[in-house]
Amino acid sequence: MSKSVSHLKDLDYSIVQQCMHCGLCLPTCPTYDATKLERHSPRGRIALMRAIADDRLEPTRTFAEEMYFCLGCLACMTACPAGVNYAELFERARAEAEASGVLASPRRSAIRAFTLGWLFTDLNRLKLLGNLLRLWQELGLQTAVRGSGLLRILPARLAELEAMTPEVQPAFSEDMVSPVTPPVGHRRYRVAVLTGCAQDLLFSDVNRDTVEVLAQNGCEVITPPDQHCCGSLHAHNGEWTLAQELARRNIDQFPPAQFDAIITNAGGCGSHLKHYATLLADDPKYLVRAQLWDRRVKDIHEWLELIGVVPPASTGAPVQKITYHDSCHLCHGQKVVSQPRWLLKSLPGVTLVELPEASWCCGSAGIYNLTQPEMSARLLERKVDHIASTGADVVATGNPGCLLQVANGCRQRGLKIRTVHPVSLLAEAYRRVG
Repeated sequence: MSKSVSHLKDLDYSIVQQCMHCGLCLPTCPTYDATKLERHSPRGRIALMRAIADDRLEPTRTFAEEMYFCLGCLACMTACPAGVNYAELFERARAEAEASGVLASPRRSAIRAFTLGWLFTDLNRLKLLGNLLRLWQELGLQTAVRGSGLLRILPARLAELEAMTPEVQPAFSEDMVSPVTPPVGHRRYRVAVLTGCAQDLLFSDVNRDTVEVLAQNGCEVITPPDQHCCGSLHAHNGEWTLAQELARRNIDQFPPAQFDAIITNAGGCGSHLKHYATLLADDPKYLVRAQLWDRRVKDIHEWLELIGVVPPASTGAPVQKITYHDSCHLCHGQKVVSQPRWLLKSLPGVTLVELPEASWCCGSAGIYNLTQPEMSARLLERKVDHIASTGADVVATGNPGCLLQVANGCRQRGLKIRTVHPVSLLAEAYRRVG
């Protein structure tokens, strides 16, 4: 990148100067709560960003590390009385850090080139990796390695990462869902479903459930087999240009004028997907379509409440005590808070128990549990403590990263509790009565 271009200096200055330094965000910030250090707070980070925008500070390694220590949970945006757009500042600051090169090393550059530049720019490559991991698990090799004691001689961090390895689904979304699914009964809406990246590998069953639920509620559902990453992983990790390119690909594949809604069932992806117009603000070819795209994108809970749900019959419904964990980007980024609770309360046999600190980050935060394992583990322990206190049989949440993180935490604690997406519970209720 040319040195004359700066993601913070070239940003609309009104966004940078919105922060009033009132401190109301401090109690909501998990990293500040844990350390009580100003630089680990939204206010402190914005002060660093503003210093760069004002040309009083050049990006340093300390600045870059601080931006990556931030979870990006956006709880500060919910608390902020001034409406500071921390989401955009956060992404711009990480892009600034990457453009400066202060964190660059051969190992880091190779990892980023492989993951962000190669693996997640073509999801056929990700599926190839998923097939290899599935084969490793289905042949029992993973179980054999875990039982052999080999992991005990590996560095502790590698053993920890192996323990977090998720189970790949037996089939991908394209094997479970038709490109076009007709509605049950009269067609009310025409919608598209985004199948995602990790969501497709690890929770393709949630994509199937999403399509089934939409069809039960009068939607014709379009689910193309060869989809693209939404770009949130790239935007959140400073790869602004790649995020823009992926946004264009999605707009081309799903022309927003052709759909009543474009449905996402992943809280983190949805928060990013609703801001393509900001990402493509300087692209006259795509801007108008991006603005319509932003209006069309709906989280599955949000859309179901909007159109109304056919109530599932109570026949055979198990009695379930359920608690709900708010995905950070679903509640703070998308402001979708009441809708998942409304959906859960509509299920027969369900008692919903409110989770203490339901909107406090679980520590997943994209890849934060990989890059900042110590802080992530502290947050997960806090979350599991609260889950255990509810006595619930099921914990529901609307984001794949949260599902994995919470499931790992409950398993490590020895809790016999199911982790599930709310839409899957609704799909199960429909299936019980055929």
